[in-house]
Order: sequence, then C-alpha cells, then structure tokens
Amino acid sequence: MHPWPCGHIFYSPGKHFCYEVQGPCCRLFDREQLPWPCCRIAWRSKEPSWRRIGRRLTPDLAAKGHPSYAVRHLDTGVIMILTLYNESLSIGDRQWWCSSK
Repeated sequence: MHPWPCGHIFYSPGKHFCYEVQGPCCRLFDREQLPWPCCRIAWRSKEPSWRRIGRRLTPDLAAKGHPSYAVRHLDTGVIMILTLYNESLSIGDRQWWCSSK
C-alpha cells in the first residue's frame, strides 16, 4: 500500500540495497535540460531556449503510474529519488501522486 510512511525501510528487488523512505514525491521532467533543437514537448519548429512555451517542469509520464520516493541509501547515506517501476498505482493513487494541487 502506497504511500509508505517516512522512516519505512525496504530493500531493492534483488535484495542488494537497503533504503529508508524520506517521503513521497512526484518525479518531474525539466524541459530546460533538453538540447536546443528539441526545446518544446510538442515539436513545431526549432526554437531557442528563450522562446519555450508552457511550463518548465511537468510530471514525468514514464513515472506517472508508479510511486516515487525521496530515499536515503542506508549503506552510503546518499539521498536520491527512486521510482519503483515494479509497483503500479491504482487510479485514485495516481491522481493523488501527480495532481497539480
């Protein structure tokens, strides 16, 4: 059942890594990191970065149906964003996880 509470400890699917949940998060796609010729999500023409239309950060469609967490790797202490692609969210959970509110 997702979202997991803060402090929840879980292992990777192969049981090689151990993580502690810092909190749930929505993985965002940053359009500023795209190269110059493909600066728009809807391609119409090649536009320089200062003419980009729309929001800079949008929910990542590849991770929209799966839970993402800010986690701390227990062996190294590194904090990272981890998407659990082996888990799927229900429709209600997807709306909560990636809502714009």
